[in-house]
Amino acid sequence: MVWAYTLTSVVIVSILSLVGVVTLALNKEFLKKILIILVAFSTGALIGGAFLHLLPEAVDIAGSFTPKIAYYLFVGIMLFFILEKFLRWRHCHDIDCKEHPKHLGTMNLVGDGAHNFIDGLLIGSSYMVSIPLGITTTVAVIAHEIPQELGDFGVLLHSGFKVKKAIIYNLLSACTAILGAIIALLVGARAENFSNFMIPITAGGFIYIALSGLVPELHKENLFWRNLLQLLVLIAGIIVMYLLLSAE
Repeated sequence: MVWAYTLTSVVIVSILSLVGVVTLALNKEFLKKILIILVAFSTGALIGGAFLHLLPEAVDIAGSFTPKIAYYLFVGIMLFFILEKFLRWRHCHDIDCKEHPKHLGTMNLVGDGAHNFIDGLLIGSSYMVSIPLGITTTVAVIAHEIPQELGDFGVLLHSGFKVKKAIIYNLLSACTAILGAIIALLVGARAENFSNFMIPITAGGFIYIALSGLVPELHKENLFWRNLLQLLVLIAGIIVMYLLLSAE
């Protein structure tokens, strides 16, 4: 059952890489407006997933909030910092992505492949704790993947990739999530307490992505009513995570 849920989840996450194709069909200005709303919802979902689900689960497993949980939380934050810093992985949430030099298209694929692999690890380790926690983690990842994949597709096109090649390469990069999930399930079945440290690491990764990658994007908006809309959508993302508590 755990394998079925896990593999279904990571296949869905991988297929989401194809969502970038919509950038070819929609009006660019309209797409930009939708994109920032998706980023706001993603921010709320990641924060809600970390603080309402993952950290409480880590505390429940340990019996109390121990220093180890704080250490692993820090490891999660540093893991995603290193991924961003040294693999030159960038969250792009702008369809134009003109701040990305053209040679970063390939690096974007490499960074996203590593990122998606880690997503698979996180989803797999969450399902090993419980199916509801795995679903919650998957929802948070999906909420983040949609705006990211829209932006990533823009990076590839801006870097000179043809449409067909951008679709294929982006999908292959996304499929590393499946490999990560399989490894998590295989290792977790043999390594005692595997989920004990992976859950707070997941929380740290979610917190880093939300606060370092997404919140700065939201601060680029200056109009009051759009800022208010972003706040409401962000809160909606947290509320969705709160409502998922009833499933656990």
